[in-house]
Amino acid sequence: MGVKEIRTAVKIDWSKPAWEQPYLHNRWHPDIPACAKIANNEVVKIECMDWTGGQIGNNDSADDLRNVDLSRIHYLSGPFDIETAEPGDVLVVEIQDVQPFQDQPWGFTGVFHKENGGGFLDDFYPECAKAIWDFEGIFCSSRHIPHVRFAGLIHPGILGCAPSAEVLAEWNKREGELIATHSHLGRDVAKPPEPKYAHAGAAAPEIKEKVAHEGARTIPGRPEHGGNCDIKNLSRGSKVYLPVHVPGAKFSVGDLHFSQGDGEISFCGAIEMAGIITIKFSVIKDGMAQLGMKSPIFHPGPVEPQFGPGRYLTFEGFSVDENGKQHFLDATVAYRQTCLRVIEYLRRYGYDDYQIYLLLSCAPVQGHIAGIVDIPNACTTLGVPMDIFDFDIRPETKAVKMDMGTCAYTSDKMQK
Repeated sequence: MGVKEIRTAVKIDWSKPAWEQPYLHNRWHPDIPACAKIANNEVVKIECMDWTGGQIGNNDSADDLRNVDLSRIHYLSGPFDIETAEPGDVLVVEIQDVQPFQDQPWGFTGVFHKENGGGFLDDFYPECAKAIWDFEGIFCSSRHIPHVRFAGLIHPGILGCAPSAEVLAEWNKREGELIATHSHLGRDVAKPPEPKYAHAGAAAPEIKEKVAHEGARTIPGRPEHGGNCDIKNLSRGSKVYLPVHVPGAKFSVGDLHFSQGDGEISFCGAIEMAGIITIKFSVIKDGMAQLGMKSPIFHPGPVEPQFGPGRYLTFEGFSVDENGKQHFLDATVAYRQTCLRVIEYLRRYGYDDYQIYLLLSCAPVQGHIAGIVDIPNACTTLGVPMDIFDFDIRPETKAVKMDMGTCAYTSDKMQK
């Protein structure tokens, strides 16, 4: 008896742009029609575009990153009807494999302009920059960040089930209130529904119009369903337990990453790629009540890059900001300061700040909250695996400045 071939539930049509494909969508809404059915306990392969729908190229310019249209993103494969799934159930998503396409063995990491999404450090680094990464089996390296090579912890950035109409209304209400009460910050704090370039798969025209005006953006993760959580440990062998809010669950997946650091500190900070994910689906009936579930749970898989005890150089940060202002147990301020300490340290070897910013976003760094109880300072840490470099970065070894080249910048910056 032969081994049963795994079915491909969705195939990408590379002859068409993402926004013309009926198996993709870029908004969360219960009325987006399912593109395929998957049986309970079935294993399938799902092909995914990169999150921009192919707007970024393998080149040495960040102009495409500067010009990317963020009203189009994220392009997700789905939604899928999972047979037997009903509201109140829990959908178990077992990630069996994730791979890049054989003829696209590369990915990208980027820093957006501050006015176009920026990132965790956009007050310090407001320019646009990009690095291309080439894949060699499980390893990656970049011509834009030399002397670095590491194994990827490959994973999906986004997976989730569709919201019900009630959950969607709650999302739009609370995020709308946040936008209305934080205009004084002078920056986007959330993205409301955006009709421009909304894509609702194969929906009929009247449904497309409804989705365009009501559909939630895919940018943030949300407690009711998961979504864009960018958790690097949701890799091969992981199980994710997702609340189900609509009949069939209407599961979607996308935003595949070859590697990412804890926090993905740039808005486009993972090594973004197109690829194929293999998933087994199963349903726990009445699982939300049984588990007391109000947000997703996951069980990490056994696959993770191994650097060994003592092979991380770990930096500390506290909730005292760069101007010396004291904040009260603010882990965000502390983590930002931790990242800045790493940039200051690695700058000594010849990297420019944007190269390090990109690297911290996509390399398998380990971020932790070390203490959040000792008033007034939260303490966070960031562990950098020393073995990703082909030179010694230990403090007791004298730093030698090398020619580290440059990451890709926009043409206007390169001309300055």
